[in-house]
Amino acid sequence: MLHMKVGFEIEFNCPAPTPMLLALHVHSSRAADLLQPEQLHSYPPVPIHYYHDMFGNYCGRIVAPAGPLVLHNDAWIGDSGLPDTYAPWAMQLPVEQLPEDTLVYLLGSRYCETDLLSEMAWQRFGHGPMGWERVQAICDFVHGHIAFGYEHARRTRTAWEAYNERRGVCRDYAHLAIAICRCMNIPARYCTGYLGDIRIPPIPAPMDFAGWFEAYLGDQWYTFDARNNTPRIGRVLMARGRDACDVALATTFGANTLQRFQVWADEVPMR
Repeated sequence: MLHMKVGFEIEFNCPAPTPMLLALHVHSSRAADLLQPEQLHSYPPVPIHYYHDMFGNYCGRIVAPAGPLVLHNDAWIGDSGLPDTYAPWAMQLPVEQLPEDTLVYLLGSRYCETDLLSEMAWQRFGHGPMGWERVQAICDFVHGHIAFGYEHARRTRTAWEAYNERRGVCRDYAHLAIAICRCMNIPARYCTGYLGDIRIPPIPAPMDFAGWFEAYLGDQWYTFDARNNTPRIGRVLMARGRDACDVALATTFGANTLQRFQVWADEVPMR
């Protein structure tokens, strides 16, 4: 077991009152691991209406006032301390045997253009192993194909563009791996959340939210991370969706400027 302190502080500045959708809480699947109730605070205070979206994410609606708005969350959460599951026996199901609720994750989406990547995917992965080994082969390819760098970040980059530009950040690795999995008839969905430097050498870069993905094999979803491409400890899910468009931390309906952004996810002594 391990205990972690996770949270963030984000500051926006809006020229006029601006509606926002927020996906800033720990996912409901991890709610039982919270060591104290999680609360999102805003400065100045604004009313927050909570709801669950079509993907089961716990979201909020606000109207940000004109001027600066700070959103702050600080949570303590317990974790098994185990790395991501490794299940090389997990098999790929034929499409006709997949549960209906996984089928949407076979389709192309905003950032995952299966139509553009299908020919490449089948040429490269169509004759190799299936199931877990196929998804891992996709992760190995994406991990080696894309050069990581925060200076490469671009919020409009798609999987097709990441494939051709060969650079990006964690969301680009996830989008390309997701798109290739879908081309190979493996349901895959995007995940975002906290991934601190837990029990690994510290990474000399500012902490950020992380993007990874889940693939449906056998009868369940498994975590894969094409960016790090190794099982990690202390991964805390916040939201899932077809791609990053569905799990945006803040979707704004009006002009705004992101003034400040800080994220933390640290192991702390057992309480």
